[in-house]
Amino acid sequence: MRTSRIRLIAATGAALAALALTACQEGTGLEDEGAGTSQPGATATADTPSGSAQDASASNKPSRAGNKDTGTGGEDTGSGGAGDKADGGANGSDDAPRARVTCDGSHTTVDAKPVPRPVNHMLITVENSGSRTCDLTYYPVLRFDEMQWVPQPVEASKPQAVVTLAPGETAYAGVLLSAADGSGDGGATAHKLTVAFQGATPNSDGGPSAVPALPADGVYYDSSMAVTYWQQSMDDALTY
Repeated sequence: MRTSRIRLIAATGAALAALALTACQEGTGLEDEGAGTSQPGATATADTPSGSAQDASASNKPSRAGNKDTGTGGEDTGSGGAGDKADGGANGSDDAPRARVTCDGSHTTVDAKPVPRPVNHMLITVENSGSRTCDLTYYPVLRFDEMQWVPQPVEASKPQAVVTLAPGETAYAGVLLSAADGSGDGGATAHKLTVAFQGATPNSDGGPSAVPALPADGVYYDSSMAVTYWQQSMDDALTY
């Protein structure tokens, strides 16, 4: 009995071995093992992290979009510089011609007073009371009361350049009221004086006039009355 059992076990083991060999030849065992095991190539692809060397290289590469934005910023800076330059031109020095205006009665303070020397003279003083530099062109156009004629300028007093007044500065004009020897005619005493300003061309309208106060007893004048061109100096205005 024992011998028969040993033979049965041996036969059974041989049969199992034969089945295993057949399965190996048909590849059934390898296929079953492959189903439960990942292939090396597949594992490398699936397990590769998003921050791989390739991704890191891409992230370290300069961004064209960033450079473009930076360039745009540079262009904006250039535009700002141009704007500053333009603003600087518009708000340039007060000495620039376009920054100056013609002096007139709206932004000046005018005073008129007779002086003891020279005799029969009056001094007109104009102060720039505005905020912009102004030009005093030619000479003041004077009119006493309802006078129908215009006093002539003293041509010898014509300055080399137009008198320019910065805010707060003053200029002058001298007026010969009457002839010292009494040779003038049509004498009268005036109680009102109108001082008109000239524009860029002779005898053109330079804007609002000024009406400075005269002494209470008035000012005497005759046909010999004459006026100097605007002067920067009081002494020059009273020389003629």
